Amino acid sequence: MHSHGHFIFELPTRIEFGSGSLAHLGQRVTDLGGTRVLVVTDEVLAGIGIAERVTSLLDEAKIEHVLFAEVEAEPDAAGVHRGVELLASEGCDLVVAVGGGSVLDTGKAISLVSRNPGHIRDYAGLGIPTQKGVPVIAIPTTAGTGSEATIWAVISEKTNKVKYGVGGPHMTSDLALCDPDLTVTLPPRLTAVTGLDALAHALESYVNKATQPFSEALSEKSMELVARSLRDAVWGGDTLAARSDMLLASTMAAAAFNSTRLGLAHALAMPLGAKAKIPHGDVVSILLPEVMRFNVVGNLTKFARIARIFGEPVEGLSLRDAADAGVAAVEQVVTDVAAPRRLGDYGVTVEDLPSLAEEAMKSAGNIQVNPRATNAADLVGIMTRSL
Repeated sequence: MHSHGHFIFELPTRIEFGSGSLAHLGQRVTDLGGTRVLVVTDEVLAGIGIAERVTSLLDEAKIEHVLFAEVEAEPDAAGVHRGVELLASEGCDLVVAVGGGSVLDTGKAISLVSRNPGHIRDYAGLGIPTQKGVPVIAIPTTAGTGSEATIWAVISEKTNKVKYGVGGPHMTSDLALCDPDLTVTLPPRLTAVTGLDALAHALESYVNKATQPFSEALSEKSMELVARSLRDAVWGGDTLAARSDMLLASTMAAAAFNSTRLGLAHALAMPLGAKAKIPHGDVVSILLPEVMRFNVVGNLTKFARIARIFGEPVEGLSLRDAADAGVAAVEQVVTDVAAPRRLGDYGVTVEDLPSLAEEAMKSAGNIQVNPRATNAADLVGIMTRSL
């Protein structure tokens, strides 16, 4: 018998999922007491008309709204505070964030700062006490970071080249409105790296030391969906079934890691994002195979289970060989979707690695739960093999 010990599972966000569910937006704003909405998005989504799909639904429901389309990729604290100023000056009482992880993180951060004093950096870390902000409806357009269902936002300060997570019960959306129709136009490369970020969420949560029955079940289901549909979503992008699978995988993976943290791929993604300016999905895609290769001895049973989830024939193999097949299966997916493979392509050099490793060691929550004990030299090794 397994003893599962003591664990806490929390999912503070209501999730509404399904093709066409965006149509319910007006009613959901009203349900949450919103009368004047700050719509948070970015220029790309405003340019291709996705922001307009949201504002026209608000118009139909006769709900006043103000557009804030200034979110940058890898959101900057300055942008968050500009959004807070707009929310205050316009008297908005609800945030609707429509976009990828950067937009959703920004929308959640704007809400938090709107009702809490000081700078967003004052709340960096996990669980710094805060008041609840204005209600947030998060509408993901990538599948993805899962930010619509997490207690985290990742914020950059590009001037001082720092990046930090802000986590806690008030860094959440009240409603995740997940409509796969909005993800169909995502181009192949972004579909690949956001999908692999979702896979990394499910996988790092699944193999780490904080894993627990609720999160394991969500991770397994999420990985099954990725195994079945990531390639189709990337190469046959208009297949709604594959897009729907991937959005569900992303949201479920987020619900899993909320309660467990992640591992080395995510510890390393912070400094590589801040210092080398590598987009989050890219850096996770690059690191995941080498991180798995390093971690496999720390959890052979789970890695062998991953091999099965990805359809590898493991009958008759030793546990060790089956676990290696799990690593190979994920590496094959990374290759099949033509995701980036090398840190060197982004200008990272051998000389950069020691300071990056030191910085990553500060992501203590992710390092501590990683299945294999890790020091800075180990991280240098993983990055060296990913150069």
